[in-house]
Amino acid sequence: MATKKKAKKTQVQLVKGMKDILPDEQLYWNVVKEKVFKAARDYGFSRIDTPIVEFTNLFKRTVGEDTDIVSKEMYSFVTPGGDKLSLRPENTAGVVRSYIEHGMLNLPQPVKLFYIGPQFRHDKPQAGRYRQFWQFGFEAIGDNDPVIDAQVIIISYNILKELGLDIQIQINSVGDEESRANYMKILRQYYQDKKKDLCVDCKKRLIKSPMRLLDCKVKYCQEMALEAPQMVDYLSDDAKEHFMSVLEYLDEMDVKYSLDPTIVRGLDYYTRTAWEIVELSNEGKLQALGGGGRYDDLAEVLGGRATPAVGFAMGMERIIMKMQENKIEIPKSKDYDVFVAQLGVEARKKALKLFEELREDDFKVTENMSKKGLKDQLDIANKRGAKYTLIMGQKEISDGTVLIRDMESGVQEIIDYKKVKIELRKRLQKKILDSEQKI
Repeated sequence: MATKKKAKKTQVQLVKGMKDILPDEQLYWNVVKEKVFKAARDYGFSRIDTPIVEFTNLFKRTVGEDTDIVSKEMYSFVTPGGDKLSLRPENTAGVVRSYIEHGMLNLPQPVKLFYIGPQFRHDKPQAGRYRQFWQFGFEAIGDNDPVIDAQVIIISYNILKELGLDIQIQINSVGDEESRANYMKILRQYYQDKKKDLCVDCKKRLIKSPMRLLDCKVKYCQEMALEAPQMVDYLSDDAKEHFMSVLEYLDEMDVKYSLDPTIVRGLDYYTRTAWEIVELSNEGKLQALGGGGRYDDLAEVLGGRATPAVGFAMGMERIIMKMQENKIEIPKSKDYDVFVAQLGVEARKKALKLFEELREDDFKVTENMSKKGLKDQLDIANKRGAKYTLIMGQKEISDGTVLIRDMESGVQEIIDYKKVKIELRKRLQKKILDSEQKI
């Protein structure tokens, strides 16, 4: 009789380019999110969540069919019903689509929106860059005043400064339609004699989108870009006045910035102001943490009316990586005030009820009901920073009492079960007053 072969176990593992965000790392994520939500509240931005899946054509029309993002990096698929869909590689296009579709142009302008969520690009995974990556972004839609550009830049700057990072803004203007038309002629002339030395992608860009040559990451293409004619020298009067106003506002707010003629951003929809937020690495290299710009033509491309807009997005993984590299201290989650301990099956039932009563009354209370020994429970109470432990055993159930233990002094007292909340509040308040007097 033949022996039955054991089925070979297949190892389950993380998909390449994806990342688990483990509990210890969540402290960093929570701090970043808190800064984002605070900035949104302070500056009057409302949250918007758009779907992760959109029609592929949305990104082809907005980001640009010839960009690396659309041509090489998007996760796209066809549904059984024949719809061509993609996981969003960025969020601005979806936000503007929503603005148009839900008639937000009828609201007081500008409409200020912010988002936070995952994006997807099939890019080469590297430090701080994943195929599923999280971004937060702020978009102000419906106003072309340069003060809006400046304020959005200030928001991006302040969030990172408040997180403890030493950053600066690299800024440029990519001009209006008139400026770009003139500039692209000059740029093609500059690169014509250098065409043979360009990378394969840049040879294509020279024909279809010459400004993107300035954004190439290939070293020898970057060196050529540094010598290229600068867009600021070919701005129309209107575009130049807009850009100078933005810089004056930044000067007024003491925002650290530098003019960088190679900042054009890698998306087709940018107009006028464009910037990146960079942090100086330990090796002296500038590392981009995010970027943004004005995109006055995007709504019209999507079938809406001409609508000026400006916004930015920043990568959360990169920000957190820089915080960790710079050893920026993260405040740990607040300690608990009360730990509920129990001894015995009946006591556990009562302790469960006591825990819920304290939780519902907004006490910072914690427990570990699966532990049976008192020593183990007291160790957990200490680790969680509890100021008091409430202990319930068979005797306490019979007497209608609770044993309260001061975790700092070790002193224990018996109190009436019905007076637990009153007694806890009194003792916690005394601890606060005592600590203030010591300072």
